[in-house]
Amino acid sequence: MHPYTGCSHFCLYCYAASYIGRRPSIPKERFIERLKKDLGRMSTRGIVELSTSSDPYPPIELWMGLTRRSLEILGKNGFKLLITTKSNIVARDIDILARYPSSVMITITTLNTELARILEPGAPPPEKRIEAVEKLRSKGIPVGVRIDPVIPFINDNPGEISKLVKAVKEAGALQVTVSTYKAKWDSLRRLMNAFPQVSGKLRELYVENGEYIHGYMYLSSEVRKSILSRVINEAVRSNLPVATCREGFPGSFTKASSCDGTGLIVYHPLNKLG
Repeated sequence: MHPYTGCSHFCLYCYAASYIGRRPSIPKERFIERLKKDLGRMSTRGIVELSTSSDPYPPIELWMGLTRRSLEILGKNGFKLLITTKSNIVARDIDILARYPSSVMITITTLNTELARILEPGAPPPEKRIEAVEKLRSKGIPVGVRIDPVIPFINDNPGEISKLVKAVKEAGALQVTVSTYKAKWDSLRRLMNAFPQVSGKLRELYVENGEYIHGYMYLSSEVRKSILSRVINEAVRSNLPVATCREGFPGSFTKASSCDGTGLIVYHPLNKLG
């Protein structure tokens, strides 16, 4: 579910920009009214995720409050909740998330503030997202971290990945999910322009030697396995469940109950009380 369209985080690697364009987050027209009307057609056996392409916590959420009102409405009507975000604003809604079965996945692609500012110019800095993990976990909200996407020659340094996994573990994350960057032409051009020193290598890996799957340019299987293993091995050493998303590899590359974080909802304090 997406209370907003567009996304003010303007991440260079964004896949959704290929079909919604690169534009600031704007609230959907009559969203709360339409959500209330839709409730009667929705099964509470499912889980509602906010959101998969337009972040539910853009800066304007601080005063618009569409996501907050949506969570309250969904929770009161018996729905389980999954938040996927790149923003620390989610910590504002701890009070709501504590009242209803829920889990949160926070994306952190790097601890390098300067690199994050280039990759995700409109998103809060990594340290703010780490703080959000800590705040949510302090109230018992189950939280995982998405190290997603990992981009060759940009944020795939093994030493930096090790530091990131250790940091999210110390912050209290219950799971790590990792994915490699899947290229669309528009996002690949943005990355190549932003990182001209590796543009030729990116073109070689994706355009010349990559795999075309479901409309995306993937890295070759061997390159993907090599990159994913850096995160997986560090997560295993840190005793963190780890999953991969949309990679097409067998179970040896997934050591968690779910890729998207839905499996974490069972750790919500309300489930323990029940």
